[in-house]
Amino acid sequence: MSQKAKTYFNWSTGKDAALALYHLQKDGRFTVDKLLTTVNNFHNRVSMHGLRTDLLGLQAKSIGIPLTTVKLSEEPSMEDYNQIMSATVEGLQEEGYTHCGFGDIFLEDLRTYREEQLKPYGIKAHFPLWKRNTKALVEEFIGLGFKAIVICTKATLLDESFVGRALDANFLRDLPSNVDPCGENGEFHTFCYDGPIFKEPIKFKLGEKVFRAYKTPKGTDEQKEDSNMGFWFCDLIPVK
Repeated sequence: MSQKAKTYFNWSTGKDAALALYHLQKDGRFTVDKLLTTVNNFHNRVSMHGLRTDLLGLQAKSIGIPLTTVKLSEEPSMEDYNQIMSATVEGLQEEGYTHCGFGDIFLEDLRTYREEQLKPYGIKAHFPLWKRNTKALVEEFIGLGFKAIVICTKATLLDESFVGRALDANFLRDLPSNVDPCGENGEFHTFCYDGPIFKEPIKFKLGEKVFRAYKTPKGTDEQKEDSNMGFWFCDLIPVK
C-alpha cells in the first residue's frame, strides 16, 4: 500500500471548506493533519468575514486537526500578503507537506493564482468541489447533516435580514436569482458549526449586526460604480 500524501487544508471556517475537507478526508490518497487559516491579528478575527478566533479554535478542536493561523495586519497590501504566505508555504514545505486542499468551486483565476503560488514549493493543490453544480453542492451539504450560519453578506446583493440566518432550504429559497447558491462570487460567507467532520457542535449565540464599507480594490468592475463596497456582518459569541 502506497503512503498517503502529507496534506494541509486551507480552512475558511465555512460551508465550502467543510464539505471539501469532508471529501478530502474520505479520499484514501491523503492524510490531512493541519488546518491553515489567515486571521486579522489587529482585530483577532478571521480575515474576510470577521469570525472570532475563539470560534475558529473551537472548530479545529472539534474537527480534531491541529490549526495554524497566518497572522495579517489590519489592512495588508497584496505585496505583504504574498510575502507572508510565501514564508508560510516555505515552512510547510520544510515540514514535509506535498499537497494541500481548497474549497474553491469555479473561479478559474483564483485556482490559477493558488497553483502558481504553490508551484515553486512543489506543493500540489486539490479542489474536491471543483466544477460541481453549486445548488447540488449546498443541497449535499445540508443533506449530509452539516449546519452553518450566514455571518457576512455583500450589501448590494443581500441586505441585513440575511445575516444571522441558518443556511437551510428557506435561506436558499429566499436568495435572489443573481446570487450563487454557494456564494462563490463572494455574495455571502458562513460559519459551519456542526456536521460529520465534527466530534461535537460548536456552541454560540448571535451578537450584533454591523454594516461596514471598504475601499473597492483597484481594477474591479465595482470600482467603476462606487469607490466603496459594503458588507453586513453578524457577530457570533462563543457559549461555554
